[in-house]
Amino acid sequence: QVQLVESGGGLVQAGGSLSLSCAASGRTFSSYGMGWFRQVPGKVREFVAGISRSGDRTSYADSIKGRFTISRDNAKNTVYLRMNSLKPEDTAVYYCSADLAGAYRSTLFRYDYWGQGTQVTVSS
Repeated sequence: QVQLVESGGGLVQAGGSLSLSCAASGRTFSSYGMGWFRQVPGKVREFVAGISRSGDRTSYADSIKGRFTISRDNAKNTVYLRMNSLKPEDTAVYYCSADLAGAYRSTLFRYDYWGQGTQVTVSS
């Protein structure tokens, strides 16, 4: 069983920045691929970013490419999402996820565990 706990969400003005963190339980965090997704009410949860087990490879959704950065610290069992130049359309609940197979795909159902989510609200 893997527990994921997100933190760092909040309210920010457009153009501002936020950093999200996701702390994972378990001794094998470095074997998990990790992802960040987001969801707004009435819409499907969408992929934001993914990172490989060692952190040397990343993947991003086109909508956030160049503005968001995913990273991880395996010594701290934590994955991060740095969000810059935020836009009102980035408003959503952000979820981190773990793929026990070690991949970091953009496909929702490939992930095995999810956090409870953290709200990010960007005002115009």
